[in-house]
Amino acid sequence: MRIPQIPLILIDNIESSSTDLARLQVDDIASFSIMKDATATALYGSKGANGVILITTKQGQEGSVTLSFRAENSLSQSTRNVEMADPITYMELANEAILTRNPLGGLLYSKDKIENTRKGTDPVVFPSTDWQKMLLKNSTNNQRFNLSLSGGGKVARYYVSGSMNIDNGIMKVDKKNNFNSNSKLKSYSIRSNININLTPTTEMIARLSGSFDDYNGPLKGGADIYAQIMQSNSVLFPAYYHPTDETRYVKHIMFGNAAEGKYNNPYADLMKGYQESSRYNINAQIGLNQKLHFITQGLSARGMINVQRNGAFGVSRAYNPFYYIAYNYDYATKGYSIRPINLEDGQSDAPAGTEYLDYKEGAKSLSADFYSELAVDYSRMFDKVHSLGGTLVGIAKSSLTGNAGTLQGSLPFRNVGVSGRATYVYDGRYALEFNFGYNGSERFHKSHRFGFFPSAGVGYTVSEEKFWEPYKSWISRLKFMATYGLVGNDAIGDPTDRFFYLSNVDMKAGGLGMTFGTLKNYSLSGIGVSRYANNDITWEKAAKTNLRMEMSVMGKLNIEMDVYREHRSNILMDRASIPTTMGLSAMSRANVGKAHSQGIDFAMDFNHQITRKWWAKGMANFTYATSAFDVYEEPQYKESNKLHVGRSLGQQWGYIAERLFVDDLDARNSPRQNFGPYGGGDIKYRDLNGDGQITELDQAPIGFPTTPEIVYGFGVSSGFGRFDVSVFFQGLARESFWIDADKTSPFIDEQRQLLKVWADNHWSEDNQNIYALWPRLSIGKNDNNIQTSTWFMRNGALLRIKSAEVGFTLPAYLMKRLRLTNARFYLNGNNLFTFSKFNLWDVEMGGNGLGYPIQRVFNAGVMLSLK
Repeated sequence: MRIPQIPLILIDNIESSSTDLARLQVDDIASFSIMKDATATALYGSKGANGVILITTKQGQEGSVTLSFRAENSLSQSTRNVEMADPITYMELANEAILTRNPLGGLLYSKDKIENTRKGTDPVVFPSTDWQKMLLKNSTNNQRFNLSLSGGGKVARYYVSGSMNIDNGIMKVDKKNNFNSNSKLKSYSIRSNININLTPTTEMIARLSGSFDDYNGPLKGGADIYAQIMQSNSVLFPAYYHPTDETRYVKHIMFGNAAEGKYNNPYADLMKGYQESSRYNINAQIGLNQKLHFITQGLSARGMINVQRNGAFGVSRAYNPFYYIAYNYDYATKGYSIRPINLEDGQSDAPAGTEYLDYKEGAKSLSADFYSELAVDYSRMFDKVHSLGGTLVGIAKSSLTGNAGTLQGSLPFRNVGVSGRATYVYDGRYALEFNFGYNGSERFHKSHRFGFFPSAGVGYTVSEEKFWEPYKSWISRLKFMATYGLVGNDAIGDPTDRFFYLSNVDMKAGGLGMTFGTLKNYSLSGIGVSRYANNDITWEKAAKTNLRMEMSVMGKLNIEMDVYREHRSNILMDRASIPTTMGLSAMSRANVGKAHSQGIDFAMDFNHQITRKWWAKGMANFTYATSAFDVYEEPQYKESNKLHVGRSLGQQWGYIAERLFVDDLDARNSPRQNFGPYGGGDIKYRDLNGDGQITELDQAPIGFPTTPEIVYGFGVSSGFGRFDVSVFFQGLARESFWIDADKTSPFIDEQRQLLKVWADNHWSEDNQNIYALWPRLSIGKNDNNIQTSTWFMRNGALLRIKSAEVGFTLPAYLMKRLRLTNARFYLNGNNLFTFSKFNLWDVEMGGNGLGYPIQRVFNAGVMLSLK
């Protein structure tokens, strides 16, 4: 089952991806709006079921040429770095991890190695490599540039812009190579919006936009290098060896490794090669707006065609590192020898080293989209009090993927639909609205292919009533609205399940073939079924109710509040009651699920001119949303803790951890835990159903949902004379996350690093703290201790200073002398500080503290305009 929550993103009425939105320049945006209720999203068809983000880019205005330029330089650094245990502690606790589980297990690191490392006897033979310090910079610089031109006359108007962004990685690259493998992303974008009045009643709009990315960086990306650093042993070998008398003629870098050649060396991974990749997205759009007043006043028509092309490709160039180890160390002279361990294949686990760059093509993707839209609009006022409006829109979209990889994926993706809207407003006070969407989806059988989804709304502007005149000086605007409607969603199931009404049969299924003949030299492939045809799968439906209030107080304070509730039905789920004796090789599914969500959205902004030179603005928003399943396809458990009905859609299930076992005797006298070996110091789980053992039936809903139920923000800005300052906060609450015990378990493969907090606060035989942060150490993954449970559950609530800015605008006389209409200099910062009860790493990283950290960014910029 998959419940999509991704809204439809439209840039100039064209469906766009989150990457396209990220690449869109702020300077190009004319308007940005979010629509969630059924009447607002009805015109956008089935893809608007989860809401619509509508963005319109700027257009030219009649007048002389206006040139605007923005330049920024930013400094980026991690908001919070994870602190690791020092090398000595690492080795001592690695030995403890072995002995505490098996007293006869021996030592991973000898006392001689630990002591010589502690003394710093020789950094080559007794290394203590700080991989982070060696490979990562504390900060990096990025640049942003944007230039735009706009203007026009009575016949034609234009807006043209271009931008370039340069984002650099934080890797330190050694000069030993003649190529740079540090991450560097160059992003370019162009946009041209032209409006031409072909006749007094006909307007043509031509839009051309493109975004282009050129990336150079490590073979698997900067995040992979960071992950390698966290997964690398700092005491086994140095990053590389300097030439000795024996190796003075060696031309390649002599990278360090252990005898088997199986260990991570992130320095070698960074140095051995690089990748280059490119991505592009191009949109070409033509539209016509035609007034049809000669038919009837207020009637118009519009049409639009958009062609989109997307592509990406990459190539990597790399050599195989030569790995070496040190041996024959002489304590008296501190001399040693080094020898290669992978001169040829089979010498070790590492592939044979090479002294030349090899070439490998990366993945390629190509896609083409065609979108067309035809609409008729009507808007007219009768007798100065009756306002009528109407819209009828027809859309058709076709998408084609060039390298889909499957027959079904290679076929064009098509959507068609017709939507309509009718409105009536009486005297600016009473409003009625009706909408409908009649949408078609290729995913369903012809008996369910088209769906009809109506919606309606009413509005009442109280402030336009005559009896409100005495109060208008205080409350200048007061409006109430109510909407209800149905929305259809065809983005259900897995994206690979394209046609639910067709079986998916693999005529060459691996593992299902048979060999025949006396000599067994004749084979036939088997046939596998991964999906059975189902003509009854149909649209997921959402019934949305929304109540809204808009109020303006004294022309300075604006308040908007929405209360909404949504009922979803026909949620696609796997059937839980199909016995295995039926012999089905694929899951059977049906539209049986039901769920609801409800919440409140509140937004306000304040604007006040305190004096002639001093102004102040403020804003705040608050969202509280909850959800729950009403019907969920699952076995009829006797244990109520296993049931999903009544639980949030983002609810996490796990075990209730009571404490750590005091000792092995405590573990033996407790209910049996069926996750592998365990004993004293390991996590003790609660036996909820009392059957004497811990199984999946003891899982219960734990914590808040994994998506926050409360999201809020607030900020203030003020200016005095030529100076302005602003600060904005962002927060969330009622969210839980789980520290990923699997990914943060130390010593995995004898190389994963140890978090300092685990080293300082773990159960040991000398410190049998049954509430320690980390259970008893182990040299490998302990399955008992990595189960999802309350032990590693944390509160994800936070309040972050999201941004702050200080700006200065040049005086008018100076701008006039420089022939500028605007000149503003500013300093700002993002992700400046976070308030949270969780302090091991940035709380927004969630459970994996060893992942690539969130960045804090400081910007210095200038904005210039001239006519």
